Amino acid sequence: MAGNSQQNTDLAIDLGGENLWHDCSTKRYNSSSKHKVVCKSKKCPKNASCSATGCIGPYKPGCAINDCDITMSNPLAEFTTSNSMVEDLISLPPTYVPGFLAGCVDLDVDISDRALQGLPKRTRGIVGFSRSKLSFPSQLVLANKLLPIFSLCFPSSNNLKGYGKIFIGAAAGGHSQVESKFLQTTALVVNPVATTAVSIYGAPSIEYFIDVRSIKIDGHVVNLNPSLPSIDKKGNGGTKISSVTPWTELHSSLYKPFVQDFVNKAAGRRMKRVASVAPFDACFDSSTIENSVTGLVVPVIDLVLAGGVQWSIHGANSMVMAGKNVACLAFVDGGMKPKMSSVETSIVIGGHQLEDNLLVFDEASSRLSFSSSLLLRNTTCSHV
Repeated sequence: MAGNSQQNTDLAIDLGGENLWHDCSTKRYNSSSKHKVVCKSKKCPKNASCSATGCIGPYKPGCAINDCDITMSNPLAEFTTSNSMVEDLISLPPTYVPGFLAGCVDLDVDISDRALQGLPKRTRGIVGFSRSKLSFPSQLVLANKLLPIFSLCFPSSNNLKGYGKIFIGAAAGGHSQVESKFLQTTALVVNPVATTAVSIYGAPSIEYFIDVRSIKIDGHVVNLNPSLPSIDKKGNGGTKISSVTPWTELHSSLYKPFVQDFVNKAAGRRMKRVASVAPFDACFDSSTIENSVTGLVVPVIDLVLAGGVQWSIHGANSMVMAGKNVACLAFVDGGMKPKMSSVETSIVIGGHQLEDNLLVFDEASSRLSFSSSLLLRNTTCSHV
């Protein structure tokens, strides 16, 4: 953010987030260019909650004008709140974007510490990258008349000094022809039913879904209920991509045969199974597993997508070290925890599986291009 002085704020990226919201308490944020959006003004969203003092019923001339309040959410804490919308000048060197709309929360006064629960240390809010008009890429695309394309490349959590990459509006995701040549493409699917706690009732989901037709483990097709990967009329099912879900979640009826097949294939590789470490079920003695450029040499998981393309998941993205010499399959039972939404998604591809994978979201053509692990190309997100 900018104003009388530029101030940097650490924010967590949420692919399903509707907007950008941040801690704007005066102790940590003081911008001379910031001002609140007025209730019922053109910039105040139709679904915003903005009551007017002294009014009976809806807003009308003569009522005192209040702030425009929008809903902000932290899925990791299963927490939502409503607070003031502001517009401010944001700095994205070498340019500035005036009139950027965001949610403003004074964490010292307005709400509890739950607003930041589960977020990385020093993070003071969330920046949404969804299909919403208030999302970060949507506002930048509109303000700069760019193509509605953005790409993300998250670094490995093991690479403490590495940085990921974000490109907004650039053709082919802004990457070199060599990198783009290895990208595969599949359709982005629109779930007709809202899937987040913030979405407008009756409107389609603002999250990103893809059409996973089947799952393979070492080339063997897992025996799954064929109806679950597809989206039904109530919005249940389907596969979405989430940057705030730590590990890939599978519906319980998908998870059990998936884990069993992985365990069977692991036994064929002489991987020694050990006691489970919550929240993971399938754990192994890492000393019985070889290492390679793509991480631990374990059964390869392929998500078979519409059109026959495959998103391949190797050891660096399928396994996680859960203790000394204990490596666990980083997939969890999605039916074992409460949900913010009444809609049940069959597969949620989580953040660990996204690390060192280049993703290009093209909203103009409603397509996703993906690289699978960049480690296969002897590179990482820190070097693309």
